[in-house]
Amino acid sequence: MSRISKIPIIIPDDIIVKIKRNNILIKKNDIDLNQKISKLVIVKKDNNILKCSPINNTKNSWAISGTTRSLLNNMIIGLTKGFIKKLKLIGIGYKASIKNKIIYLSLGFSHIIKYKLPERINIECYNQTEIIIKGYDKQVVGQVASDIRSYRPPEPYKGKGIRYFDEIVKIKETKKK
Repeated sequence: MSRISKIPIIIPDDIIVKIKRNNILIKKNDIDLNQKISKLVIVKKDNNILKCSPINNTKNSWAISGTTRSLLNNMIIGLTKGFIKKLKLIGIGYKASIKNKIIYLSLGFSHIIKYKLPERINIECYNQTEIIIKGYDKQVVGQVASDIRSYRPPEPYKGKGIRYFDEIVKIKETKKK
């Protein structure tokens, strides 16, 4: 039985929530997020509180109601605070720059990698080795960070590559003669 789905979600005053059949729309100013809701979950809105509950008392229904509650909570947090992922480029000659919603990565390959950013994602490079990804959709922010990291993940012998800011890479010892 999911304990997460029992916790109610408090909706701030500046956020509008509309529930239509299997879809829920959460809106703030001109920004809106949609989420499709499973048939096993009932979402109710009372004043400024959202509650998720399963239709029946099965294990799967409780699990999906907890997941739905987390997704809705992340949508509200994204619209109020936003989400941030930081990436660090470690290696000689590794650089990043941004022009017109395209990030250019120089990662030791024979060519420069171009990555076009999706809509609603902001990216900043304060210096050439740090990338900060900002957005209000947690899934998209994480996916963009993962896509950029996949071009050169950190390798275990020298630690070179793109890593998350708080990621710790264990360095392996090389073979000795």
